Amino acid sequence: MTPTTPTAPATADASLTAARARSDLLAATIDDPGAPGRAGLRVLTGDRPTGDLHIGHYLASLRSRVTLQDKGIETYVIVADYQVITDRDAIDSVRRDVLSVVTDYLAAGIDPRRSTVFAHSALPELNQLMLPFLSLVTDAELRRNPTVKDELLASDRPLSGLLLTYPVHQAADILGVHGTVVPIGADNLPHVEQARVVARRFNRRYAAGQEVFTEPTALLTDVPLLAGLDGRKMSKSRGNTIPLRASADETAALVRGARTDSERLITFEPERRPEVANLLRIAAGFLDRPAESLAEEIGDGGAAALKRVVTDAINDGLRDHRRRRAELVADPAYVLGVLREGNARARSVATSTLATVRAAMGMAY
Repeated sequence: MTPTTPTAPATADASLTAARARSDLLAATIDDPGAPGRAGLRVLTGDRPTGDLHIGHYLASLRSRVTLQDKGIETYVIVADYQVITDRDAIDSVRRDVLSVVTDYLAAGIDPRRSTVFAHSALPELNQLMLPFLSLVTDAELRRNPTVKDELLASDRPLSGLLLTYPVHQAADILGVHGTVVPIGADNLPHVEQARVVARRFNRRYAAGQEVFTEPTALLTDVPLLAGLDGRKMSKSRGNTIPLRASADETAALVRGARTDSERLITFEPERRPEVANLLRIAAGFLDRPAESLAEEIGDGGAAALKRVVTDAINDGLRDHRRRRAELVADPAYVLGVLREGNARARSVATSTLATVRAAMGMAY
């Protein structure tokens, strides 16, 4: 029988299965203080500062970053300000947004004594790594990347060289600080897979098979992808989020305006009732309870009761965050100082990485 070429969906499924197996093994290593290789793990995670962080960030990433930090895993958190211009022209608010993001990191429990928070633009070494890294990927590989295609569709503008090479930017961010653990949702897996390819090809092509870069591993999150209050994808640009800086009253008003449906009995049926299911997931995330049991508890209370539960869950869950955030907002010099110290610490690592790369390529003069 003549072997057949795997179809694209089959190949994607196999890739996801392999990534989940690596992720499970990594999670077990993180949870075992005595596991071999655990001491060498380093997390690289972060956000694009395109506006204030919202409850989706809090549930999907901020809490897990604090957990990794508290388990003793070395953590680097990048505020990817250069990546803002991959798909937007206006950058008037970038500095404000960067400091707002850092403020939320600190309020969520990121400890600058144990974690390094830094801005992309403060590490020019990461951008210098782009040149050799770009030589390791093809145009076709970049154009196949789902995030590049999705961002292009959402931006309603021509494909820029910066957006096309976005996956290589992320590879430089990860490998530049020798990140080995990248916490993400499955939808962002192609970026980590691209970074793994870059690391593997660099070692083979430029380092004679020696391991200059360790292939990073995606730590896949099981947090469901939350929709916005209007039922569409949660996005700062759509204004359908609840910012972490929102007050309790502002949160209540935003939840009251969320879309539901006309059925009074509250049930958790994601396919048939996506808006109701989304609100249940939000409350469940803050309460650490199954969405199904919340739906049963609300019963025939209708949308009004559901929204009260969601509002209380968010406001109770963010009470300490908001208190700490208010204290940090009152001391902007401290927030800026944390970022500058993180920039210096991360740049030291990136400078060493670039020197190693140049030496491996015979370009150390």
